[in-house]
Amino acid sequence: MGWTCMLLLLCLSVLAAAKDLYKILDLHPSSSKQDIRHAYKKLSRKFHPDKNKEPGASDKFVDIAYAYEVLSDEEKRGIYDRYGEEGLKAHEGGQSPHANPFDIFSNFFGGGFHSQQTRRGPTSLTEFEVELADIYKGASIEFMIKKRILCDHCRGSGAASDSDIHTCSGCGGSGVKLVKQQIFPGMFAQSQTTCNECGGRGKIIHKKCPHCDGMKVVDYTAHYTLEVTPGMPEGHEVVFEGEGDENPDWEAGDIILRVRSRRDKGGWRRKESSLYWRETIGIDEALLGFDRNLTHLDGHEVRLTRQGPTQPGFVQKIEGEGMPLFENHHLHGDLFVEYNVVLPIELTPQQRRKLSEAFQTDSTHDEL
Repeated sequence: MGWTCMLLLLCLSVLAAAKDLYKILDLHPSSSKQDIRHAYKKLSRKFHPDKNKEPGASDKFVDIAYAYEVLSDEEKRGIYDRYGEEGLKAHEGGQSPHANPFDIFSNFFGGGFHSQQTRRGPTSLTEFEVELADIYKGASIEFMIKKRILCDHCRGSGAASDSDIHTCSGCGGSGVKLVKQQIFPGMFAQSQTTCNECGGRGKIIHKKCPHCDGMKVVDYTAHYTLEVTPGMPEGHEVVFEGEGDENPDWEAGDIILRVRSRRDKGGWRRKESSLYWRETIGIDEALLGFDRNLTHLDGHEVRLTRQGPTQPGFVQKIEGEGMPLFENHHLHGDLFVEYNVVLPIELTPQQRRKLSEAFQTDSTHDEL
């Protein structure tokens, strides 16, 4: 029984270890290659020591790089899933396969934050409509964007394998050729032109990557979450840094969402921190007063009460029932309620008689 318990504990420890690297990247063990790339891209930027000066950020950056190094390699990931980190050490001859985290970052992003030679890719701007209630309460909204990412198989090289990439013999890898042109007999001019054999890349691919057909990038549907903050201003821009189209020739640009409220079907309107509502009342309520409740955007009830006559178009101001302030969610703007008085289409003889008595009108008026 003792050996059985020890074996069970050993198996549980291996399974627990197998989840650690996934936990570092905030992933499930069934995550795809694209999910792993996306998680590393997001977290490595967030915890990079050049950008994040908080205590522990550097250690987190190292852990993220190690997790990506293992999980992005099919062989290492398979060993890790089955045998944990001890299995990886055994596979590497007793050494845990820690590569330089800055090298991993540089290879992934093409030079990192301060690379002067890496061009910046295009930034996409999308108008994004959300429900007014979500801006009032705050919400997490899932959405998808189709974009292009580096091919997972060739890592953006376009070749089936590294051995299929060769230095261009036409330019010697420089990407340019020197061309001589005769100007006069015995006189030549020398000019530099882009190599026509490699297109200026300096490399020739003998066998294209079967996954991307040598295009270096593939189509991908990325999943994101927009965090809507209560009171978010109309037209507020939320930036997803470095989430634009990927390309081996540039550093990915940003995805920007310009958030606006969708026209509310229930009748709510917004202007900055103020909310507007149009309430319909009958002629009896307009004359005699009323006491009723209005259901707000988050479901709570707002009491609407009037003691005396209410003129059509009258606007009642209710302080503190407007939109939350973006800078301080605990403070709110005001709610303005405009009253619309609806007159009856027709009156019964009894109603006409009572109204005549109330307003002391000429009784002969009823006969008309």
